Amino acid sequence: MNLRHLPNLLTGLRLVLAPVLPLLLWLGQPMAALWLALGAGLTDALDGLLAKRFGWQSRLGSLLDPVADKLMLGCAFFGLWLVQALPTWLLGLVLVRDIVILAGASVWWKLAGPYDGRPSWLGKATTVAQIALVLLCLVDLAWSEVPLKWRQEGILMVALLTFLSGVDYVIRYGVKAWQHTRKPRA
Repeated sequence: MNLRHLPNLLTGLRLVLAPVLPLLLWLGQPMAALWLALGAGLTDALDGLLAKRFGWQSRLGSLLDPVADKLMLGCAFFGLWLVQALPTWLLGLVLVRDIVILAGASVWWKLAGPYDGRPSWLGKATTVAQIALVLLCLVDLAWSEVPLKWRQEGILMVALLTFLSGVDYVIRYGVKAWQHTRKPRA
């Protein structure tokens, strides 16, 4: 095996393991789910580090890495909802935001060409808050040591950031799409 493909293999591993996380939660194995989530975070950091450090970036990796991240986070939210650690409305909000962004990116691709999928600072803050909430809930399920207030505040913070970043994406890319359609065609 060529080591150049190691970052993509790590990303592929996250893609394969993402559906295992909700299964572990459903089977009553929160400690295993926590270790899986931590391992996913480690492989995400490692694949990015290897790709940048050794120049092993690839088009495939640039496409698969955010998909693997979203899939892992989405599966974590679904699993936590399955075991009633997260409310239905929050799962719905997270999923609707991601679907709206994906649909908008698809429309943009069709109308204007390649989509610049770089997240805004608000999108990054939302992802960090979502990851923190997932880890907080997993730690709580594994050890029952997290104060209820922390989880409630985490849920509210994630809801607010998720909503605001969704609105931000719609407005920013809506304006860009409008400007793109207003440009004279050569």
